Amino acid sequence: MSVRDLVILGSSSQQPTRLRNHGAYLLRWNDEGLLFDPGEGTQRQFIFANVAPTCVTRIFVSHFHGDHCLGLGSMLMRLNLDKITHPVHCYYPASGKVYFDRLRFGTLYHDHVNVIEHPVSSEGIVHQDEKFTIEARFLDHGVDNVGWRVTEPDSYKFDKEKLDSLGIKGPMVREIGEKGQVLVQGKLIKISDVSSVRKGDAFAVVIDTRYTESAVKLAQNAKLFLCESTYLERHRELAEKYHHLTAKQAAEIAKKAEVKQLILTHYSARYQDLSEFQKEAMEIFPHTLVADDLLVFPFPK
Repeated sequence: MSVRDLVILGSSSQQPTRLRNHGAYLLRWNDEGLLFDPGEGTQRQFIFANVAPTCVTRIFVSHFHGDHCLGLGSMLMRLNLDKITHPVHCYYPASGKVYFDRLRFGTLYHDHVNVIEHPVSSEGIVHQDEKFTIEARFLDHGVDNVGWRVTEPDSYKFDKEKLDSLGIKGPMVREIGEKGQVLVQGKLIKISDVSSVRKGDAFAVVIDTRYTESAVKLAQNAKLFLCESTYLERHRELAEKYHHLTAKQAAEIAKKAEVKQLILTHYSARYQDLSEFQKEAMEIFPHTLVADDLLVFPFPK
């Protein structure tokens, strides 16, 4: 059975707390595991989440501040130790190549993992295969920092009544699904005649930025939008100073982008009560949830 959910491995910002680890987010999407911004301690958080690290197939690093990447090296070494046979795609801002290499080769070990690097130097689609289209946009954080949008391909939803009325069944259904058409009693039936298009779901993640239209573009109509909310509105001046968002600003982005669900994360260690973040955001965007370590959010098809 395919798994589709978002596992919060950590939700703190620069400084971890007794209750919140450095940020790290695992999106389990069918047979792939997409790991975003593995901060320090991510490998251990997998144990607490009861999730096998071997599910990771792609790793995304938004930028190379420590709380977003210090777990990268240990994660790659762990996957190497587990002798995974699948490749691991790694996406990161190209200007941080030197830091990527330092993290990956920071210790002595036998390197057997097939790491496929995708350094991002320009915005737009940075990778596309039969499973996902991955789009990147630069955010506003004072350093090269990338936000991500991952979209699955559109699919067809068959209309059973139309299939039955045209006598399409069994292997013929598979044929029309694979080839886009099938010959029935001398008549060519196209897939559009017996189905409707289901738009592929999209997941967007924006971590560490001031308010920017790039964030809105990434999140446009996303089914799930994971967004930093380092500060509450009463500390707006700190958000501006350190290139971060408040919960209210995250909600404004979600509202403008017309996302289905907003999940807040990346909280400053100064805050204990996370309910304040949800309350502040929901005044702008009601469909808001609050991330916390080891919570799991469904991402159903």
